[in-house]
Amino acid sequence: MLFQLKSPILGFDQVKSVELTKSDDLFAILADSAKSGLQWTLVNPYHLREYSLDITAQAQELLGIDENSKVLVYNILALGTATDDSEINFLAPIIFNVDNSTAAQVVLDKKQHPDFGTAQKLSEFIVKS
Repeated sequence: MLFQLKSPILGFDQVKSVELTKSDDLFAILADSAKSGLQWTLVNPYHLREYSLDITAQAQELLGIDENSKVLVYNILALGTATDDSEINFLAPIIFNVDNSTAAQVVLDKKQHPDFGTAQKLSEFIVKS
């Protein structure tokens, strides 16, 4: 799925359009559609933990989100040398409006989301058997 970025991914202002490819229910890949080679591994936070957030009115307006919009939320996963070392940024989700193919990274207020970190280990949320 192709999406136009309405707000840049932090540190990557040059990326204007991205392609989202789901790997499974937990993981997805986000790639710069300009074929720059930039890509990010994303994780669906709802498959890992309780994750509720209010999308601000500003973000809703930016992305054209209303009560009927189909919205996806993913977090960037910084891959470590081992899976246990990989870290998730829960404070800066990427919000996708599937209906109009727009997306934006939104930085949440740490005070309103004290349980969300910027570098939480994936291993904290994966149940090992």
